[in-house]
Amino acid sequence: MAACLDDLIGAQPESVIRDGMAYATRGGKRLRGVLVLETAWLHGVAPERAVYAAAAIECLHAYSLVHDDLPAMDDDDLRRGQPTVHVKWDEASAILVGDALQTLAFEALSDPRMTGDPAVALALVRSLAQASGAAGMVLGQALDIAAETAAAPLTLAEITRLQAGKTGALIRWSAEAGALLARADPAPLRRYAEAIGLAFQIADDILDVTGDAEKAGKRLQKDAEAGKATFVSLLGLEAARARAAALVAEAEAALQPYGAEAETLCELARFVIARDT
Repeated sequence: MAACLDDLIGAQPESVIRDGMAYATRGGKRLRGVLVLETAWLHGVAPERAVYAAAAIECLHAYSLVHDDLPAMDDDDLRRGQPTVHVKWDEASAILVGDALQTLAFEALSDPRMTGDPAVALALVRSLAQASGAAGMVLGQALDIAAETAAAPLTLAEITRLQAGKTGALIRWSAEAGALLARADPAPLRRYAEAIGLAFQIADDILDVTGDAEKAGKRLQKDAEAGKATFVSLLGLEAARARAAALVAEAEAALQPYGAEAETLCELARFVIARDT
């Protein structure tokens, strides 16, 4: 996946934008890309084909972080332990870096080396556009921004809806991509992804309270400082941990049709709530 990302970005003309794209995709957990590769393997799709979809989701995710860090949004100056793109360069460059990463994601999905079936490529392009757009991630981000000035903190149901878009939509696409590449039914993986997507966000809320900023590579406790409701503030720390663990159990149960071959995906689900970054 890393080599594919390097090749895709390296093929762009030399510029500050290309440098920013490489910088923004450096490091991180790459959970979404790994999900693509693992679900593809589960369906007998060769890694050399699936890697383009994995690179695509990593580009799309990186774009979302670059824009989310901007002063007009979350206003963060640290990401993955290094200065955010707008801090290292400037705001205009960061906007353009994000734009370029977003479009590169769809270029990767249309690469003929991924699949010889245009219908499969189109299904992946369309589903990623839906997951990342006004009905998915962007909607979640808009709801998150609106929550900052809302008259009252969000309810548990409202936070769950928000995070299903902001965090969950791209995780869900990542888990379904392998099945789409194989023209298989993605429904069991959708249930798995919905569970780990929510568990991931609950774990983030827990880390925001209990984590180490140096390990996390970003500033923590921002939501508490802003008075925003989180899973921890609404459920309490121990209940939030219990809910996250229950979601991991739901995710593992959704994988039962795949048997022992899904063990790596089960391990990924457990990692989501065991991580310290």
